[in-house]
Amino acid sequence: MVSFQFLRRLLLIFPAILFLLSTACNDPTTTTPLPPDAVIVAFGDSITYGTGASREQSYPQLLEELVGREVINAGIPGETTAEGLARLPGVLESERPDLLILCLGGNDFLRKLDDGEVEKNLAAMVRLARDRGTEVVLLGVPRVGFALKTHPLYARIAKEHHVPLQGKALQQILSDRSLRSDYIHPNADGYRQLAESVAELLKKMGYVAR
Repeated sequence: MVSFQFLRRLLLIFPAILFLLSTACNDPTTTTPLPPDAVIVAFGDSITYGTGASREQSYPQLLEELVGREVINAGIPGETTAEGLARLPGVLESERPDLLILCLGGNDFLRKLDDGEVEKNLAAMVRLARDRGTEVVLLGVPRVGFALKTHPLYARIAKEHHVPLQGKALQQILSDRSLRSDYIHPNADGYRQLAESVAELLKKMGYVAR
């Protein structure tokens, strides 16, 4: 016969068990490897498109070679997060990606749009992709200024939604004159470094084999 004391202890630890299980399910380290025929969509603005280098030197094209999976370049120069949020459902519907690499926010910062709206739009895109069964990786974008630094909103979104974040690559690339074509775009070498950084993150998270 189960004692009252045992039941009382069980009720006390049950919430903790639920918390640990929910944390494990949302932990970005618990990823499923992408199959060989997986589709990755690189979604963003001119940095994703490859402005400052040839189309063949864009980071999505180079990433495809590094990870051995199809990577679709869905970059639109000049796009803001609000415009990206409006465009994303159609891209998810047409491409049905296994993984979305999200890199937006630079044009919002250049136009001095509200940071809260930027964060809200990016978070909505993460949820939208997740709701359709698409994994998400987030790329942090720095604000242009005296000292380039990735906006902290990217870390907040990554933490809240449990998505992997590459938050330093663009900051480091755009801080190095030899790796950029202008103040806001990498050059061919910069895009190569960005692709390598993203590939390393995908390998670290278990999406692709090392």
